[in-house]
Amino acid sequence: MPESLIRILIADDHAVVREGLAAMIARRADMQVAAEAEDGRRAVELARQLKPDVILMDLRMPEMGGVEAITHIRAARPAARIIVLTTYDGDEDIYRALQAGAEAYLLKDTPRDELLEAIRAVHAGQKRIPAEVAAKLAVRLTAEALTPRELEVLKLIVAGRSNKEIGAALGIAEGTVKIHVNNLLGKLGVTDRTQAVTEALKRGIVHLD
Repeated sequence: MPESLIRILIADDHAVVREGLAAMIARRADMQVAAEAEDGRRAVELARQLKPDVILMDLRMPEMGGVEAITHIRAARPAARIIVLTTYDGDEDIYRALQAGAEAYLLKDTPRDELLEAIRAVHAGQKRIPAEVAAKLAVRLTAEALTPRELEVLKLIVAGRSNKEIGAALGIAEGTVKIHVNNLLGKLGVTDRTQAVTEALKRGIVHLD
């Protein structure tokens, strides 16, 4: 086995995606699939056991999501090199993944040659953030972040709860809920709850599980 062989862990909950990536990697003389993981928790286990050179990580997986898995992997092995490969392009998704320690953020419709080049680049210690991803990240970095309480309120709005129900769930007065709602509407740049839900889902601030 050549010393330069890049050993890759593929983490994705869709078998078809894993098989497609594995077949593509198998045709490269400088790459090898070290293992496949069907969820985030398994990805963490395999990363610790096998210490792959590069990890291809989906974001939305059962048991444990990609961002949490990246956090666990980097905590145990700070030098781990991780590429997020996902269908989610919301600015909050991008921000959280890169903040957790991913070196690259690619979408699943990325051309094959670009993905292979990114694997080699990340293995060499470089980062890969496509222009369209960087533009969305710039929007997130300049936007005013929601407070933890505003995020809790937003998640309950997305779940269809009324202000009264949100107050009961969080143990706060209905008037306080209204203040939080007004604040988060302003930060999201929207005028009503329906728009807030649409914007939050589009940006990846919350997800429908």
